[in-house]
Amino acid sequence: MRLSCIIVEDEAPAYDKLKEFISRIPFLEMTGGFENAMDALHFIKDKPVDVIFLDIQMNPLSGIQMLESMPVKPYIIITSAYSDYALKGYELSVFDYLLKPYSFERFLASVNKLCDDARKKMTNPEPAGHIFVKSEYKIENLCVDDILYIQGMQAYLRIFLSGRKVMTKQSFKNILAQLPQNRFIQVHKSWIVNTEKIDSIERNRIKIGSQLIPVGDMYKDAFHKIIHP
Repeated sequence: MRLSCIIVEDEAPAYDKLKEFISRIPFLEMTGGFENAMDALHFIKDKPVDVIFLDIQMNPLSGIQMLESMPVKPYIIITSAYSDYALKGYELSVFDYLLKPYSFERFLASVNKLCDDARKKMTNPEPAGHIFVKSEYKIENLCVDDILYIQGMQAYLRIFLSGRKVMTKQSFKNILAQLPQNRFIQVHKSWIVNTEKIDSIERNRIKIGSQLIPVGDMYKDAFHKIIHP
């Protein structure tokens, strides 16, 4: 198995070090390197990748802002000299956080774990017609067809179903991995919709029942590709 990856890093020494580390890993294939997040976003729009090694403090768009703008995220490994962003990174479902200066051994442990996770996902069957989510002190079995939309609320998700709603503590990345990708899409940093439940779309707002859901600027293209393939 080969995993394509890119580096988004504006410091030359850190970039060169990471590129050299990647070259030692047989299952990683570097397909691009960028000094700023905007160029990286344009690249992966046309050429999706499996893994992004991402710095945080960059201009004009930070690594965190880049993550918040991405409707569908590949594996993200943050490489930063600052530990302050670790919590925010995990809220955005990053796979790992490498604190500079990190050793090759620490890098190797991270990418080996990532490879194992990718293999498991490749061997898993397609998502079933139901998912299990933990809500308070019980695990609920939710029918996928009943899910209308999902709202993010910091560390929690509020899942709206036909006639009821369920709160669960997990990330967008985890819930999206359980749902059929051809039907469920993130349209805003705080919203996922079931495209089969959309009643109408007007002025970048989605209507499902009585709920109006905004489409974020950075999510428009991916959303419209699904609606108008």
